[in-house]
Amino acid sequence: MTAPNRTAVLAIAERAIALARAAGASEAEAVVSDERAQLTRFANSEIHQNVAETNASLNLRVAIGKRIGVASSNRLDDDGLRRLAETATAIAGNSAELEDWGGLPEPTPVAELPAGWSEATAGATPELRADGVRAVIAAADAAGVRAFGSFSTAAEELAVANSHGVAAAQRRTAAQLLTVTMAADGGSGYGEQAGVDVGSIDAAAVGREAADRARATANPVSVDPGDWTVVLEEYAVVDLLSMLAYMGFSALAVQEERSFFEPGKVIGSELVTIVDDGAEPGAMPMAFDYEGVAKERVVLVDRGVCRDVVYDAQTAARGGVRSTGHGLPAPNPYGPFPLNMVMSAGSAERTALVGEMERGLLVTRFHYTNPVHPKLAIVTGMTRDGTFLVEDGRIVGPVRNLRFTQSYLAALAGIVAVGAERRTVKGDFGGVLVPSVRIEGWTFTGATEH
Repeated sequence: MTAPNRTAVLAIAERAIALARAAGASEAEAVVSDERAQLTRFANSEIHQNVAETNASLNLRVAIGKRIGVASSNRLDDDGLRRLAETATAIAGNSAELEDWGGLPEPTPVAELPAGWSEATAGATPELRADGVRAVIAAADAAGVRAFGSFSTAAEELAVANSHGVAAAQRRTAAQLLTVTMAADGGSGYGEQAGVDVGSIDAAAVGREAADRARATANPVSVDPGDWTVVLEEYAVVDLLSMLAYMGFSALAVQEERSFFEPGKVIGSELVTIVDDGAEPGAMPMAFDYEGVAKERVVLVDRGVCRDVVYDAQTAARGGVRSTGHGLPAPNPYGPFPLNMVMSAGSAERTALVGEMERGLLVTRFHYTNPVHPKLAIVTGMTRDGTFLVEDGRIVGPVRNLRFTQSYLAALAGIVAVGAERRTVKGDFGGVLVPSVRIEGWTFTGATEH
């Protein structure tokens, strides 16, 4: 985003604030997003869709005393902003009071984050994405499997302003290539890379990874459910972190007494350190949150011990602390959320994670995971796209997918080795930088037919 563009999106936010105040708001906050996103999809080893979208939107939150109203619009001309301000204030006027409303946040110093922007991604063409897809398909063809997936690129200009003087603007880019490959005999494989810079994505490597798994998962055998030692690839570890964030690392979850989190509580092995860091290049950086508050680095788990949770303005007011810069766009029933999670690397080489396992399972990724008991962090789900039996440090062959019901806290406690390499993967709510891990005592409860 050039300086004039940053000024333009911020000017729109500030104009909306002025109109909201004129319409009767005692406080007002405007979030303006101007995004240009592109997506190339492929199926059966052929590109079948290339789409692009340019979308500018404004989300306006107003307060009349302790009555809150939120409205959004894609009309950013003066008449559209005026109507939006009138709508939001009308909603606030007809809303019940939020008794513990803490007010909108005050300004915080926001640092520039050059690592969050890539000119290559912002200027990515359909031809560039098609070349990446061609490399994936070539790897699939060489293995005799079919490739499905997508290659996306996006650039966003984001501005947040409020009536207390917050005026923050940033630009961000993101790229993601993912593929599922399928063999005629039922085998399937998965590969993904994501990052700020599209040039960091090795499409051929993604294609080979998925294609090799699809060939290796042919004719799986059944194994008995029970407690297994497992090696979780990065794609599965992302689910661990995302679920723990959803169930417990939000101040709202703690305040509502539905979180497993307790300061000083041991929830993992000493090998486990998890932080949320908006400045980490490998976690899709973000300088400030959707309330315009500078993002702080928050240590969630330090060598297995609970340390802190993330706050937005409202939960910070309730807790008598300051926001850590983790607010989501209003209206927000989820509370604050860690959007840039990072798990510290260990010392284990990738081959050693499996090579030092006497008998266990190698799991590529999970799907259809759902919380069963948030306070205990119990989750149920299934394996997918590559589950393998390991004996005496060697991969013996593929096994049929398994269903699990597992405490993710017990999983953290059972981590006995952490990979030295890490991968950037898009989680459910943001970028995640994670290693592979080996865990003793993962509970599988049933097998599938495939």
